[in-house]
Amino acid sequence: MTTAKTRTRRGKGGTTGSEGGRAEPRVIRKYPNRRLYDTVESRYVTLADIRRLVVERVDFVVLDRKSQQDITRTILLQVIAEQEGGGESLMSRDFLSHVIRSYGNGLQDFVRRYLDESIQQFAKEQRELRERFKSVIGIDPVETVTEVATKNYQRWKSLQEEVFSRLRSPFGREEKDKD
Repeated sequence: MTTAKTRTRRGKGGTTGSEGGRAEPRVIRKYPNRRLYDTVESRYVTLADIRRLVVERVDFVVLDRKSQQDITRTILLQVIAEQEGGGESLMSRDFLSHVIRSYGNGLQDFVRRYLDESIQQFAKEQRELRERFKSVIGIDPVETVTEVATKNYQRWKSLQEEVFSRLRSPFGREEKDKD
């Protein structure tokens, strides 16, 4: 059972369906032992793998193995909970409290639509800003910063490895030479 939201996401990893070449979402199955199985990659996956699929905009749906119920939202909420608990907090305590208070009252649909439209508008403005920067200065600033950060990380990692390898064998001697 695919929701309208899962049908609108696009990305790699789906298979071609019979509806005019439309890609079907990648199916992830949740087994009773609480493990998630990616049917495209034929392997068990973690919440970190699910997060990667979301970031890469891969169209997927998570189905409960027994009931075949679409539990994608529940799994996405688990990904969010893991991110929030891992020091990468995005939502304030007040925000979360307001969301909880919105359940069960007459404003629930309004709040859901408002949050959906707000985040879509934010993403649109972010894309437009990046495109304007790119048209003015000729480069995508986010891509450039990401590339520089990646190169710096690789250099730092290489330097660390060199330092640690020298610490293990001081003055060019091997461990067995010490005895």
